[in-house]
Amino acid sequence: MARLRGPDGCPWDREQSLKTLARFVLEEAAEVVDAIDREDADGLREEVGDLIFEGVFLSQVSQDDGGFDVTAALETVSAKLIRRHPHVFATEDTLTPDEVLAQWDVIKAQEKAERGATPASVLDGIPVAQPALSRARAICSRVAKVGFDWPTPAAVLEKLDEETREVHEAIASGDRDAIEDEIGDMLFVIANLARKLDVDAESALRRANLKFSRRFGQVEARLAQEGRPVGEASLDEMEAAWQATKRAEAGRP
Repeated sequence: MARLRGPDGCPWDREQSLKTLARFVLEEAAEVVDAIDREDADGLREEVGDLIFEGVFLSQVSQDDGGFDVTAALETVSAKLIRRHPHVFATEDTLTPDEVLAQWDVIKAQEKAERGATPASVLDGIPVAQPALSRARAICSRVAKVGFDWPTPAAVLEKLDEETREVHEAIASGDRDAIEDEIGDMLFVIANLARKLDVDAESALRRANLKFSRRFGQVEARLAQEGRPVGEASLDEMEAAWQATKRAEAGRP
């Protein structure tokens, strides 16, 4: 990377900055997750390498600007892992996974206090650039720790019913801003419901996207066999092919 950003290196690499690289970090992280979802071991090996490379690239840009280098970044995370796992590196206490998470939060809060970075809000530090459903879960988890939470999943479902009614009202009003607000509220509640049921909303939606794509591909194939390209088929024909695909997946005639 130093060679690529050097005087005789690559002009594209030399002109990159921390800000221009930010989107590539998100893209590479998404490609890692995609390879995991597809259970593509070879693809995952490549994508993990690409994601690590983004860290190397960022560190090199920082070093070129007089900041930290990749060694310092790795030493920082190594020290943090040791510090936040005293049950492994110090006391060797036996903890449950939940106790490990609770201990992690306590140590993290202590570190911030020592740096004089005590948050003004329990929501401080949740990245704005985090995918929206994941960020919603993080927000709900934070406020739940201070007792601001629905008692049961059933209570969240009741709230979802309320938000659904409000979406209907917004649609009837024709107010685009209100429609967007209410759909956002509905998605936020769904993310909270997933959290209450210990389901990752991002993973659940990715799974639904993959399932829909797979089924729609079968719809296209069925219609093509009948000489009806999907763009020329009626909605009733596409729906019939969709239901046939669902029955086939379930092993029903």
